[in-house]
Amino acid sequence: MLDELDEFCVRALAEHGCASASVAVASGDELVLSRAYGRASVAGRRPATPETVYGLASVTKAFTATAVCLAADEGLLDLDTPVPGSFPWTAPTPRQLLRHRGGFPAFYNFHYGTGPLPVDIDRYRTLVREPGTDFEYSNIGYHELGSLLEAVTGQDLGDYLRERIADPLGLSGFGFGAAYPGPAPVARRYSADGRAYPTCFTGHPAAGAGWATAGDVALFARTASRLLEPATVAAMHEAVPFNEHLGYGFGRVVSRGAGPVVHSHGGGMGGIATMMIDVPERELSVAVLTNSTDKAARDAIVTHLMAALAPGFSADHLNPTTEQPRPATLPQGEWTGEIRAAEADIPLRLTILSNDQVEIRLADHPPLTTPATASQHWDLRTIAPLQLPAPDALLNSPSLALDLRIEPNRLTGRATAFKDGDHQGRLGPYLVHPCTLTSR
Repeated sequence: MLDELDEFCVRALAEHGCASASVAVASGDELVLSRAYGRASVAGRRPATPETVYGLASVTKAFTATAVCLAADEGLLDLDTPVPGSFPWTAPTPRQLLRHRGGFPAFYNFHYGTGPLPVDIDRYRTLVREPGTDFEYSNIGYHELGSLLEAVTGQDLGDYLRERIADPLGLSGFGFGAAYPGPAPVARRYSADGRAYPTCFTGHPAAGAGWATAGDVALFARTASRLLEPATVAAMHEAVPFNEHLGYGFGRVVSRGAGPVVHSHGGGMGGIATMMIDVPERELSVAVLTNSTDKAARDAIVTHLMAALAPGFSADHLNPTTEQPRPATLPQGEWTGEIRAAEADIPLRLTILSNDQVEIRLADHPPLTTPATASQHWDLRTIAPLQLPAPDALLNSPSLALDLRIEPNRLTGRATAFKDGDHQGRLGPYLVHPCTLTSR
């Protein structure tokens, strides 16, 4: 199948409207395959090459996690000492934050202009559950880790990542920041429908501001553990399960069950879809980097490569789905309450029409009927094209998701303002708000 790789990748890019892809495979200490396809810049007709640097998005978390482990090995921090700060429960520890079990909610605040970020991460830096009790993928948790690293090392995070990880491992293309700081050619980022993205700023760079070539990522996946003490490497891959097939260690998703053990991390944001994979028992790693928001080309190439390199591999080894759907079973009736935004409470009325239909009245919006489901964590889940009338949400988060649990005489959970894809403009913030409703 590797003999057909060139033809397959060219076809995958065309089928999924992806501008380019860079692919690398490392075995032992060496790159054994490094290829690129398509155009790093469509308007400039600049081809992608193995030396082209791509944004990593959340693959950056693997680099940040390795840096935390290095600082722990050097005695600069303790993985089980709570981080500084005032929280409603005991403050989370670095170990919990590394595993996305620190109690913070999901969050991102992409911004494409100059000046201060209009959405302040500190307005959402609150615990939604007791640390250590459950998994929730959170950029805020990795933001905390980045701040902790800068405090204990006395260095900017980008400098520490370069000096202590990239340089020792020979990752010559690695960079860190909203824009790539190095001299290498960079892949321009494109929306799912082909519009170019400008520079993207976030309030959580430790979670997603890395840049590298595919070769850099493959070598990092294969060799990063040599920088750490053996006990720390074991802890990194000691993954607490979050679904039937996967657990999350320190900046790595770890597969469980049948097939080869796979350590991986994916990344996705505006104009970026990336994947890093390591298969320890075969002593090989794979990196696939693309410059499109749409993950379809990335996923097709990953599946093609892994079928050839790691028999027994399944997409279940990578997909970090944490919510398994089930039918909603709430009794019919009406619930009223508020969504607690930073500026003010926003009225919400929810009418359960049937097991799979609800009517939502948000603030002064007309009532809207939407499908409803449930999951192992939530008794009711629904998504609606409703604009939360809060200043942060009004910037670029036009949809609303409700995730609620039933308690005696009330529903509690969260209301999330977000943008569903980037076909209608650039990706915006993802903002979680507490929500409480009582039975009428």
